[in-house]
Amino acid sequence: MFVFEKMKTDLISVRPETKLAEAKALMQDNNFRHLPVVDGNDKLVGIITDRDMRDAYPSSLLTEEAYQRTLAEVMQHPVEKIMTRDPITISPYYTLQDTLLVIGQKKVGALPVVDEEGHLKGIMSTRDLLQAFVNIMGINEPGTLLCILVTEKTGQLKRIVDIVTEENVSMGSVLVARDWAQEKRAIFPYLLTNNVMAIKKKLLEQGFELLDPMKWYLDQLASK
Repeated sequence: MFVFEKMKTDLISVRPETKLAEAKALMQDNNFRHLPVVDGNDKLVGIITDRDMRDAYPSSLLTEEAYQRTLAEVMQHPVEKIMTRDPITISPYYTLQDTLLVIGQKKVGALPVVDEEGHLKGIMSTRDLLQAFVNIMGINEPGTLLCILVTEKTGQLKRIVDIVTEENVSMGSVLVARDWAQEKRAIFPYLLTNNVMAIKKKLLEQGFELLDPMKWYLDQLASK
């Protein structure tokens, strides 16, 4: 699935000369954490985040009167003074998997989507990305996510599907991920049932290793 299918397109953006006070109000009123900054031709020139805004606030060590006076002065500065210039962007034709990798590697909360000429076309946040994967994997339905560690060889997924099918259980989706251990894969079937004891028992009897999905994920992070 491509970014243009899931990105937000009903955008609110600001110009470099927009006052911080206006940008702050837009972010608060619309519950935004990221606000694109564009020029007169709608080309992306920067992005301002809630963290950028907080960093611009006066010191909390000031007296209340001094704090409010200084804050009022700060809010009159243009966003170009604190925005991130030339932010990391993605194309509308990036896949969701590509986008996930970029967000993970660059540790950003959102990515502006631009065309070949740099015009702003949308924005993809971690929240949008998560919702997209929820829809793709069918995990918006009640069920159970398993994590099955397997040796990388032909037929492993079929064996798992056969066991699930024998128990007359449907799968919302299946995700296969590379494990940090060589010649291993982690298979994540999302089963549309909460009663998985019989399936787990059969998987263990067939020699599969069952892990907690969140523990597996945290172990992967620790191994990088």
